Parts: sequence; C-alpha cells; structure tokens
Amino acid sequence: MTTIETAAGIFEDARRMGDAALERMASGDVRDSAEKAWCATMRATEALVLARTGQQPSSSSAASRRLRTLVRNEQSLNGLQNRYIARQRYLHGNCFYHNNYDLETIDLLIRGTADYVQVCERLAQSLPRA
Repeated sequence: MTTIETAAGIFEDARRMGDAALERMASGDVRDSAEKAWCATMRATEALVLARTGQQPSSSSAASRRLRTLVRNEQSLNGLQNRYIARQRYLHGNCFYHNNYDLETIDLLIRGTADYVQVCERLAQSLPRA
C-alpha cells in the first residue's frame, strides 16, 4: 500500500470517528463524544503528517512533534496547530479525562471536527512533501 493510500484510509477512519462523535453527542454522552472527536482529530493529523513526510506517527506525542516541525517549515499551518492544541486540551484533557467542560465550547469543538478533518485532507493534497 502506498503512502497516499494509507493516508486516505486514515482520513476515512477520522471521518468515521467524527460521525461517531456526533452520534454520541446526540445521545447525550458528552465525554465519549469528546474522546471520539479527539480521536478523529488525531487520525486526521496522523494522515496529514504521513502525507507530508512519508512517516506515520506512532503516538499522539509523535504526531504533535511532527506537526510542530511542519509548522516551522510552513507557517500557514500555524492555525491548524493552534486548533489541534485546543482540541487536545479541551476534548481529550478537560472533558474526557477530567469531566470538566463548558457544554457550549465542547459542542462547538465536536461539531467542528468534520471541518478539521477536511482542512487536513486539503492540506495533505495541496502542500508539497517535506
């Protein structure tokens, strides 16, 4: 399987997780919804890194480091990194792990997951490989 095919499969998984997050939110399970939205965010970031570098991150820490490296080389990704960090903090840390969240903020982040995935896909296709 090529890097592009692998990245496409990871993006598909990210979209499925984003859909699952919306379903869980509709059923009232905010914490599980937040974690699924974080998973979608992570998978989309992994796919972007893979598409840009040819290396698939093995953990969220590796994905974070590689995204930082991409941002250093391409400043236009800075906004994406900021979105990634906010999602990590609020969806994964505050909401899922600590059950500490503002429902309006979490709802906006969960509903914005599809957009984050689409942005990563577009960047994976349009930016030159590192």
